[in-house]
Amino acid sequence: MLRNTLEVAEKCELTLDTERVQLPEFPLPPEFQTAEEYLRSAAREGLRRRYPSVDEAMERRLQYELDTICQVGYARYFLIVRDFIDFARSNGIGVGPGRGSAAGSLVSYVLGITDIDPLKFDLLFERFLNPERISMPDIDIDFDYENRGRVIEYVLEKYGRDSVTQIITFGTMAARAVVRDVGRALGMTYADQDRVAKLVPAELGMTLTRALETVPELKALSTQDETHAKLIRCSLALEGLARHASTHAAGVLIAPGKLTDYVPVYRSSKGDVTTQFDMVSLEKIGLLKMDFLGLRTLTVLEDAARLASGAGERLDLKGIPLDDPATFALLSKGQTIGVFQLESSGMRELLRKVLPDSFEDIIAINALFRPGPIQSGMLDDFAKRKHGKQKITYMHPTLEPILKNTLGVIAYQDQVMQIANRLAGFTLAQGDLLRRAMGKKKPEEMASMKQAFVEGCGKNQVPKKKAEEIFDLVEKFAGYGFPRAHSAAYALLSYQCAYLKAHHPAAFFAAALSSEVGDTDRIVVLVE
Repeated sequence: MLRNTLEVAEKCELTLDTERVQLPEFPLPPEFQTAEEYLRSAAREGLRRRYPSVDEAMERRLQYELDTICQVGYARYFLIVRDFIDFARSNGIGVGPGRGSAAGSLVSYVLGITDIDPLKFDLLFERFLNPERISMPDIDIDFDYENRGRVIEYVLEKYGRDSVTQIITFGTMAARAVVRDVGRALGMTYADQDRVAKLVPAELGMTLTRALETVPELKALSTQDETHAKLIRCSLALEGLARHASTHAAGVLIAPGKLTDYVPVYRSSKGDVTTQFDMVSLEKIGLLKMDFLGLRTLTVLEDAARLASGAGERLDLKGIPLDDPATFALLSKGQTIGVFQLESSGMRELLRKVLPDSFEDIIAINALFRPGPIQSGMLDDFAKRKHGKQKITYMHPTLEPILKNTLGVIAYQDQVMQIANRLAGFTLAQGDLLRRAMGKKKPEEMASMKQAFVEGCGKNQVPKKKAEEIFDLVEKFAGYGFPRAHSAAYALLSYQCAYLKAHHPAAFFAAALSSEVGDTDRIVVLVE
């Protein structure tokens, strides 16, 4: 059997085209000949709808984005996304203001794909779609979790049930799990497997190699006897390999024709059909994969806004002021149970330290409250600078307008790009490449980037020593940087929750409790 399998494999030759974009056709109105023509028309119409007064800078930004999108062949992508989002909005299904870097695109905003103004909040298109490093756009969408299925059903009907499916994902053998699996295969007792597995520290990102280096007792086991030596040896060999297949929680593939003409499919033991390729592989062969995510907060906001509405007049959350004193008073007291992204004990403590009084503070807090910035002390620095207990300094005057909103702290990936742009003369696209290189920390690439950065600064009269210091500072913080577009979009949801809680608490809690009706523990938290 093994010989025959090898013979069949050797007779097969498969070359996958990784250069072609394979998007489904999008039905165009009769007056348009191409998707590019229709996208440009829809975007210009949307620009005037979003901005009553359009200036030359807006027109220029829109033209630049449209040229980039059309040049790389992604016009249909934007039309497809816009279409199912229009379906959701017109059918009363809550749609998030944006997720990830897509909110940095003006085209996305004027088409109604995203709902936070990239011009007002200084969001960068190049962080979303870099014309110097072309890859498929990645627009992930949050929907009201109770009605997400209706949007997927719409896509199934529009593009055909034999062209749309969910995407496979693979569970891998993590450090503790692989020890248990190998122990079971070796016939060890459950108690022995469990004892060894529990010697591996339960830390995020822990590997067996690291555990052997840091836990002497585990290291000693590898030489204790042949069974334990084999357990460790086999576990090291198998760690990280795929263990089982399941269905991705949100990923959906839309093929240009029958699925089986484009991708192998897999039927699970439950009868569900998914792709055999995971999301990364699908992207490499140019197929359209989307994340349709269900977000409970959108359901709560929709229900609370309806309950809070006056006689015949619906509360419009898009129209609430972003400088409301009662909302910031609630946030500053850390009274944020039930408020999206801001309800953990650590986040409530941070809010009481920072005492936010602007929407920019909420964007920064959302970006900074992550393990890297917390461990580096950036949160304390931000809070102290906010209240004048620590001086805000800038290594060069050009950095002030870039870092002013974050009090001199580099919180966003976009700031790294802007520093490279304004100090070293990089294009924003080149600044994005620098950000990526800093994140990956490849020595040769970094040395080349540093030389280009220092030379660019020299042309802008920045001394070499100062340029090197700025580069080192940027490199230090680049790993902590967060996409500003994602933080701004999610900060808007946080703010809307806080506004409702401050002004319409009965409606807010009625909606929150209703959404959690099946979770007793959560109900107790909300009631308390």
